[in-house]
Amino acid sequence: MSKTFQDECQEELKSLRRQVKMYYDFFGVISEALLIVNKDNKIVYVNGLACNLFNLRERELYDLSLDKFLKPMPREALENQNRRLSAEGVYSDEWTIMLPDGTIRYVNYVATIDHLEGKRIYRMKDITSEKQKEKERNISVQMFADLLHHAVDNIVIYNKDGVIMDVNPSFCQTIGETKVNLVGRSIDSFVEEDSREAWDRGRLEVEQQGSVKGQVIFKHPKGLTHYEYSTSTNRLNGLCMSIMRDITEKLIIERQLKKSEKNFTDLFDQVLDAIMFWGRDGKILHVNQAAAKIFETNREDLIGMNQSDFVLNKDARYYYLMNELSEKKAIRAEMFYLMPNGQRKLLEFTSRIHEDDDKIITIFRNVSEKYQMELQLRKSEQKFRKVFEDSLDGLILWDNSGKIADINEAGRRILYIPGFPATSLYELINYIPENARNLEAYLQDLKQNEYSSSIIPIQFKNGVIKHIEFSTRINTSLNLTIMRDVTERLEMQEQLRKSDTLHVVGELAAGIAHEIRNPMTALKGFIQLLQGSIKEDFTTYFRVITSELQRIETIITEFLVLAKPQAVKFLQKDINAILKETIELLTAQSLMQNIQFETNYQENLQNIYCEGNQLKQVFINIIKNAIEVMPKGGIIFVETARYKNKYVRISISDQGQGIPEEKIKKLGEPFYTTKERGTGLGLMVSYKIIEEHKGWIEVESTVGKGTTFHIYLPIDGRQEDRH
Repeated sequence: MSKTFQDECQEELKSLRRQVKMYYDFFGVISEALLIVNKDNKIVYVNGLACNLFNLRERELYDLSLDKFLKPMPREALENQNRRLSAEGVYSDEWTIMLPDGTIRYVNYVATIDHLEGKRIYRMKDITSEKQKEKERNISVQMFADLLHHAVDNIVIYNKDGVIMDVNPSFCQTIGETKVNLVGRSIDSFVEEDSREAWDRGRLEVEQQGSVKGQVIFKHPKGLTHYEYSTSTNRLNGLCMSIMRDITEKLIIERQLKKSEKNFTDLFDQVLDAIMFWGRDGKILHVNQAAAKIFETNREDLIGMNQSDFVLNKDARYYYLMNELSEKKAIRAEMFYLMPNGQRKLLEFTSRIHEDDDKIITIFRNVSEKYQMELQLRKSEQKFRKVFEDSLDGLILWDNSGKIADINEAGRRILYIPGFPATSLYELINYIPENARNLEAYLQDLKQNEYSSSIIPIQFKNGVIKHIEFSTRINTSLNLTIMRDVTERLEMQEQLRKSDTLHVVGELAAGIAHEIRNPMTALKGFIQLLQGSIKEDFTTYFRVITSELQRIETIITEFLVLAKPQAVKFLQKDINAILKETIELLTAQSLMQNIQFETNYQENLQNIYCEGNQLKQVFINIIKNAIEVMPKGGIIFVETARYKNKYVRISISDQGQGIPEEKIKKLGEPFYTTKERGTGLGLMVSYKIIEEHKGWIEVESTVGKGTTFHIYLPIDGRQEDRH
């Protein structure tokens, strides 16, 4: 009995397996993608179309969660779909799925529930292409709606009976009606009676050929509007669309143009100047009576002749003017013309090419008599003008009232007055009030002695100061002032003086540095021996002796920097890092003086091409000076920043007593110092090092508040461009 039951169970199991196989075989051949998930929403079965849909192989899909592909779907929407499926047993909707490669697909699905095993079965159809087409249709509809709404031209859409279906805002504005009042009315009701026949022919042509162009007049509450229109029909819906452009103002302008042409014709014949119209080939097309008079012939004979036949000399200048006319479309010049009666005339003319009809209009004026008079005057002026303008010195002509008659180019360049804005000497003097005192004193001396020569420093608007030598002699009519810019000459004299001093310093340094160092070495050695052999405590004395010897050695080292070139190696260095190392070296000394450092380093500053040790020496010299000028303590500010994209600016500020302006100019000169025990060599060496780095130093100081040293260094010191 048990065996028989077992056999029956086996048979039943085999039958069920055959049915399951048939079931899955059926799923594999149906024309829709099929997917089955268990109660945990994991995929337990897919057919081939489903694999294609998800772009994965069958074994890759098994045990994956369906939620993995439904990330684009809102969580609330998915939960709502599952609730309705559970409640109704069968449910259809759409999904937006994301494939592993990021591709988005749209799916229409029908879902059923297998209540026996708690599985959900989804039959799916890819509707991505339909969605894309729908999106494109929506875009087209929206674009048409935008075009209709924003078009400047008037647009009316109506059916084959002429009933208006839609209008754009431009048409409503032109007609003076709202869209609500216009829709449903006949477009034919707006057509003015004189345009009725042409409009009806156009309507018929649209029905036969699909489109038509023409003109029509619409009558409406605001008046009459003349339109140029283009009408086309849509074969699918039978609607017509007319795009109409308002040409009312255009027609008014055309009528005004005709009136202007008549006025021009009257003026053309009555004007005193000769007017000639001619073509590109030189053929004369039209002339007025004044032209016939200038060319000593009648109008009928002139028309048809070539204007170039009257030119006396067809030389290089003539062809140059014709080329200028062709390129620039307009010229103004003078040329000699030979008249049919043999008379030669100098004619001043203005020619312009009319782009619309490619004709050339030339207006002539006879300037022969004026030319002869000017010729004599020019000869007398040229001699003086050549001397006046070509002079390297600045020259000013002015009368006894101070009114300036003329100033040459050199004078304008020296005084920085391009365009010659000043009309009197007093206006020129008061242009910058700071110069008034010196210049007025010069004029007073000139008035007393009738001759004066003096070098006066002149300050300009941009802050530049020039030393200008003025020489003036009083004359009966016009006075002549001669100006020379002697700034460079004075600077060169000052540089020569400094150069001589540096030369002496160099020779002195070369002569004594080595002579001092040898006994210095012996002194240091014996001091060290004495310090170790003497039993009494003379530590304080030895410290003072050693400190002073080190000071002497520092001065000798600075001498040697001036005496001979140093072997340096330029490399790309981080200026912020050099400053940090320098400040670390001087921190101990600054703390002893109750001085603190505040730094502001610009981040990501580009490395500069420099010799790091030399720059460190410059920073040490300047910071030590700052420490020494603040005996009661304070703050030293150190800042770096980019300057004009090609430089780095290092600013070191102290809170000392400051330096008077007249002393700032002498900083860096040999042996010049503002300190009681200073030698002046530290700053002189610093200036020399910065100069060798193709940089410069600027000093700002306010007495009683402090001093700031601005050091400018090029990012790439191998380039020669300077500030």
